[in-house]
Amino acid sequence: MRKVIVSMNTTLDGFMAGPNGELDWHFPLWNTEMASVALEDLDDVDTILLGRRTYQAMEAYWPAAPHDSFSDKMNNYTKIVFSNTLKKASWKNTKIISKNIADSIRKIKQRPGKDMIVYGSSSIVHLFFQHNLIDEYRLWIHPVAITNGVPLFKDTHHNFNLKLLRNRTFCSGVVINYYRPF
Repeated sequence: MRKVIVSMNTTLDGFMAGPNGELDWHFPLWNTEMASVALEDLDDVDTILLGRRTYQAMEAYWPAAPHDSFSDKMNNYTKIVFSNTLKKASWKNTKIISKNIADSIRKIKQRPGKDMIVYGSSSIVHLFFQHNLIDEYRLWIHPVAITNGVPLFKDTHHNFNLKLLRNRTFCSGVVINYYRPF
């Protein structure tokens, strides 16, 4: 079965974005070493799962981005955007799902193919979490605290456990922790 992998930049205090979706806290720490690992992560997947806001930000950037291996994959992989308001997707290889999102992902997980990765997309991560659809978390924890913003885990009505699979530390101080729910 295909896995759903959440690859998320987070702050030490558990936020995935600032109060208005700001990501300015993680750009200063991003480096070529981290970009190389992000590219390796894309080698294991063939589908990118996105919420509407993240899709629109990426769709505005990637088609015109400088040509390299990462942009090629971003532009050519299948992208599924979950939205009740987006009616048309112009980014290559994009499909919109607006209804029965959890059931749709369960069915897609059963189809042949590589794993799927979620970037950003807080509303989708929260929905997938509530429906136990996330098979792995790759949390890129930045040594930054922003004290307010979009939390990684919100509206959790129960405790849950994650098993640490491995971790990786970068010279920037960012650490990736790889977890599996259990």
